[in-house]
Amino acid sequence: MDNNVYIKKSAKIFDAIVVGSGITGGWAAKELTEKGLKVLMVERGRPVEHRKDYVGEGVPTWKLPFRNAMNYQLVEDQYFIQRQCYAFGDTSKNFFMNDRDYPYSTPEGKPFSWIRGNQLGGKSLLWARQSYRLSDYDFTANLKDGHGVDWPIRYKDLEPWYSYVERHAGISGSKENIPVLPDSEFLPPFEFNTVELAIKKKIEATFPDRKMIMGRCAHLTQPAPHHLEQGRLQCQARSECHKGCSFGANFTTQSSTLPAALKTNNLSIATNAIVHSVIYDPKTNRAKGVNVIDSETMETTEYFGKMVFLCASTLATTQIMLNSKSERFPNGIANSSGVLGHYLMDHLYGSGASGRIEGFEEDYYSGRRPTGPYIPNFRNVTEKHPDFLRGYSLSGGASREGWGSFAYKDGLGADFKKRIQQGGSWYFSLQGSGEMLPRYDNQVSLHPTLKDKWGMPQLHIEASFTENDYKMNEDIANTAAEILEAVGAKDIQKHVIRRNEDRPFGLSIHEMGTARMGRDPKTSVLNGNNQTHDIPNLFVTDGACMTSNAWQNPSLTYMAITARACDFAVKQMKLGKI
Repeated sequence: MDNNVYIKKSAKIFDAIVVGSGITGGWAAKELTEKGLKVLMVERGRPVEHRKDYVGEGVPTWKLPFRNAMNYQLVEDQYFIQRQCYAFGDTSKNFFMNDRDYPYSTPEGKPFSWIRGNQLGGKSLLWARQSYRLSDYDFTANLKDGHGVDWPIRYKDLEPWYSYVERHAGISGSKENIPVLPDSEFLPPFEFNTVELAIKKKIEATFPDRKMIMGRCAHLTQPAPHHLEQGRLQCQARSECHKGCSFGANFTTQSSTLPAALKTNNLSIATNAIVHSVIYDPKTNRAKGVNVIDSETMETTEYFGKMVFLCASTLATTQIMLNSKSERFPNGIANSSGVLGHYLMDHLYGSGASGRIEGFEEDYYSGRRPTGPYIPNFRNVTEKHPDFLRGYSLSGGASREGWGSFAYKDGLGADFKKRIQQGGSWYFSLQGSGEMLPRYDNQVSLHPTLKDKWGMPQLHIEASFTENDYKMNEDIANTAAEILEAVGAKDIQKHVIRRNEDRPFGLSIHEMGTARMGRDPKTSVLNGNNQTHDIPNLFVTDGACMTSNAWQNPSLTYMAITARACDFAVKQMKLGKI
């Protein structure tokens, strides 16, 4: 990357400041620079250069000192929260932040796991890349059951923007014509293995309301010409995405949106720059820029812009807004409604079932596919469930025990050595992703006394699951077991999340909702264009904007919302309204 794009200080007034460089920050930078704006991207973490800084990529597990595990004391001292993430390990720890330096507080009995990646590219370097559209079932759910405010947009508002971002990012999948899960602009899907094909046939014959499809993901199975022009190549099915992918086969800021923004020569970047607050001008009722702390030197500076896009991630954006106080906004910028920080949501993960599949001992598969079978929601679609509101999806897959599993089994001598040269038993598992109802009491606030090493007030996070969540978790596990029994699985094991401690709130890494969109400025922070009701040149397009969280993975929706908001903002700027 050209080092000339990096800055430490500047008196220049940029056309736009984008706070954050993850999925939404990358898209905001791309869209705004391609529309001719001079943009400053502000990232609190270090710079990461595509390919060069993927230090764990391609390193075989057997060459690592602890086989990708980590020194116990180091983990206890620095990564006591981050270690819970599925992608955390010795080869990827450089993409996770140090928990000791970024503390936050929670009430007793209400644990919260905040997974963060503070570097250029953010968590786009770590996400699981599952990519699904929301439908009008999701955009009208709040209105229909009275939980949460009505979304100010509908599917038709986002549909062209979904297509727009999908073509650029590259989404693999298949057209299925499922009402609750609109089809995307697809690259070819990954393939089912033999066991999954047999199970798919049985599920769809036994349960007409349940269709098993291949999970849709942001991987290039067959790159289009514009992907090749980006320098991106076909996915190699290595399943090492979280270490960094030099092929650029998976969608990240570094592989896709950042190169596009840099190509315009309209982008500047400030790294190791912690945004303390948004600068507010009461005379014009505009955001003027951001106050920044250098994470390495502790020096403070200001950057100025004609508009500000907050894309720092749900909780980080909310922390900045709460910390941006003025005479007009004593409880946080653009918070005349009083709902900033409230209605925190996360997906319900962890409940499901698994079982052993017999009869496929002669079958195997090659490669490590980055996705798997997916059953879209079928609950509370046409018939109301008596125990809970909203719905869930099921995802999982079939795999065969490898030689590593034999380390935990009895055996000795030549016969044992011969056995471990063959695959073990086949297993099939399903895990739910459930929707959570928006609740005012699930909230974040600034701690009145505790601060971090840079002097910023810590976040206090108070969130817990409800009876609706637990009832849904029970149904997820029971339904997964019902499906496994129907396909003939043996030794079925159910897993049910029944307490906050079983799987902490936040660990699904889909936190959202704390600066929600809405039609009424009295009950929401943002309008239907992700513009704050109170300040016309301040936008929020990360997960904080979500009015409900649906049951689908949210990142594709963040991309579409961001591209749409950028288009609106630039048009407003040209009209002199920003």
